Parts: sequence; structure tokens; C-alpha cells
Amino acid sequence: MENEKICSSCGVRLGKNDGMTFFKCPNCGEVEIGRCPQCRDQSIAYTCQKCGFAGP
Repeated sequence: MENEKICSSCGVRLGKNDGMTFFKCPNCGEVEIGRCPQCRDQSIAYTCQKCGFAGP
């Protein structure tokens, strides 16, 4: 699916699930970062596809 939402850390597809979150990259503000509950809980790193910003 073209507009499918995925976790920016582990790549799992994000559906309607409690604990998932989406936000714009804190650095460039252009790319939407998706986070699944497991990666959020474990502070798994993510990287912005546009600017390379890495965050927990």
C-alpha cells in the first residue's frame, strides 16, 4: 500500500493500535516518524529519511 504507515525503527506496519505515535522529525519537521509501542518502550533508535536525524 502506498500510504501505509510503518514504524521508523523496526518497519512493522502500524494499524489501529494503542501506544503507537506519529510526529514530524524534530530536526527538519518534514518527515513523519512512526513509532510502535515496543520500539517506544525500549527506546529503539529511529532515523529521519530526509535529514538523517537520529533519535530515541
